[in-house]
Amino acid sequence: MRTKNISEHFLPSSSIGTKRKIVTISFGPKESGKKVYIQAGLHADEAPGYLVAGRLLELLEKADNSGDILGEIIVVPAANPVGLSQWNNDTVQGRFDNFDNINFNRQYPDFTEKIAEKIADRLGTEPLENIILIRECTAEILGSIKPEGETEFLKHLLLSLSHDADIVLDLHCDHQALVHVYMGTSLWPDGKELSAQIRAGATLLASDSGGTPFDEANSKLWWELANKFPNHPIPPACLAATVELRGSTDTNRQETEQDAQNLYYFLQRRGYIAGAAPELPELVADATPLAGVDYVTAATTGVLTFLKRVGDFVHKGEPIAELIHPMNKPGAGEKVILSGKTDGILFARCLDRFARPGKVVAKVAGKEALEGKGSNLLTS
Repeated sequence: MRTKNISEHFLPSSSIGTKRKIVTISFGPKESGKKVYIQAGLHADEAPGYLVAGRLLELLEKADNSGDILGEIIVVPAANPVGLSQWNNDTVQGRFDNFDNINFNRQYPDFTEKIAEKIADRLGTEPLENIILIRECTAEILGSIKPEGETEFLKHLLLSLSHDADIVLDLHCDHQALVHVYMGTSLWPDGKELSAQIRAGATLLASDSGGTPFDEANSKLWWELANKFPNHPIPPACLAATVELRGSTDTNRQETEQDAQNLYYFLQRRGYIAGAAPELPELVADATPLAGVDYVTAATTGVLTFLKRVGDFVHKGEPIAELIHPMNKPGAGEKVILSGKTDGILFARCLDRFARPGKVVAKVAGKEALEGKGSNLLTS
């Protein structure tokens, strides 16, 4: 029996004459006790995720027609209609909300303290019972909130759809990049299977990356509650990850189809889809701390020439790019060399070639935490 269901969720109007919606496509039995949630386009100007989600839906529909969907799978192929409406100079500007300039993937609510108050005298000795209790309390808290405004409603809706999932995958991309993954430290090595299957060139771990992005709004509460109640078994019950699907222009059919197929194989291994996935590929790169990522920044204005490619291993102090200011030293230009502070994989770099002071031009994944990183470990 086919289980596919399409639902429409309307956002409150943000201005006269506007009405936006989110469409969710679900498969599989809700009573299975297994749930996965996948969304694309939270940063609305990141194109690859839309294509990967769409191609994954094609695979899921075939599996559904064959009766092979074993757990509940929810896909949101376009998670941010607000950002998709923000056009400027013929380009979608969907990373920040034009209303308040807040990143659409930041400032999700943290319910840890409220949940802790509700469960303090109700936790038991069985991990599964504690998981059920925490999810019920989270649902109660979400149900008690009446969000104001379109973007608040959007964030509340996405979290309401995902909070009780065992797996949450948020599909993004960088500017020019390898496939890479962000996830909680407590989720490794359980999350190794995901990184290996999607051929991630870097997996970046943090217990708290700062800013409460969507994935951590689903996952972080589990290890924080476990720390608050050490005498009760509370496992990290949500494998939530931000999956960066290369760069913003990487939309070719072969790669996006392979990415969708890899996600499908991952869900097969986790028991959501019947059938045997092929042999798991070897892990491309071991996980490293997010606090070990060196954000190579420009100290002056200029035009960039990269000396290293995405995927190259670079050493501390090794030149990564050079900046030339065309108005200085006419005929020659003033050259400034940009280098990193750590050994590691150059996993991402900026797309445009103009620099200003403080601009992040490259990202290097080092094995050791760097000094002075502070509490906000992500770029804006």
